[in-house]
Amino acid sequence: MQKETLIACHTRIKPFIHRTPVLSSRLINEFVGAEIFFKCENFQRGGAYKMRGATNAILQLSEEEKEKGVVTHSSGNFAQAVSLGAQSLGVIAHIVMPTSAPEVKKTGVKEYEGTIYECEPTLEARERTANEIVSKTGATLLHPSNDMDVIIGQGTAAMELLEDHPDLNAIFCPVGGGGLIAGSALAAHYFGKDCKVFGGEPFEADDAYRSLQSGKIEGNETTNTIADGLKTTLGDNNFPILKEHISAIIRVTEAEIVSAMRLIWERMKIIVEPSSAVALAALIRNKDSFVNQKVGIIISGGNVDLAKLPF
Repeated sequence: MQKETLIACHTRIKPFIHRTPVLSSRLINEFVGAEIFFKCENFQRGGAYKMRGATNAILQLSEEEKEKGVVTHSSGNFAQAVSLGAQSLGVIAHIVMPTSAPEVKKTGVKEYEGTIYECEPTLEARERTANEIVSKTGATLLHPSNDMDVIIGQGTAAMELLEDHPDLNAIFCPVGGGGLIAGSALAAHYFGKDCKVFGGEPFEADDAYRSLQSGKIEGNETTNTIADGLKTTLGDNNFPILKEHISAIIRVTEAEIVSAMRLIWERMKIIVEPSSAVALAALIRNKDSFVNQKVGIIISGGNVDLAKLPF
């Protein structure tokens, strides 16, 4: 993996993605005691950063592979990203979603012409259903967070943030399957100036925190968290990147997630989903360590079921 790989990826996907804005809030800066720059991927096409990785992965397929379509399994944002990316490139998208996936995310997939296959809300059921579709159709399986083309694509958000603010001391991301933080860590390594990367993770789904403690990929005992995008586990491609390049994972409570989400809604007047708020919640929990520093936060998405707001 080289710096050039990220640059080539960014050039490749640029016609299909938005260069999202970077916003700041004086009130949140004062509250935390740091200068914070929010990379607003809630304004990305499809409402989340995942459009970057999905588009990069689809663009890397051969013409023959594109004709047979793509398959993924996702509770929401990657499902929408693959559907929209595939629609933009004239490719069929087969989307496996757990029955528990938010309705707003299922609606998004349908609007982008993805075909939904529902399954039980377990990782085993998701993977089994996706593999069955691959066998029947010959479509290419795109993993939401462990495919290297996806990981590199997700890293372009942090790359853009560092182009706008090259002197960041730290970048915070939420951690679910590990694709965003792995990509962000690579971007910080190649484009930052001693920029450290931190993950935010719910106590209720803290597999990445425990994986870094034990040195091997751990599963989740529970996934009883409001952050529906963070219930998945790390993969064998992204875990080594985390071990090498990230500084720490900070765990947060459900109350801290809701509080951070509310703070962004109220102070910045933008819609962010609970998973996105986890990064700010992690910074707030450890704010004494970041006083007077310049900190980037990747706001991962804004696909919220407005009928189920936590406040």
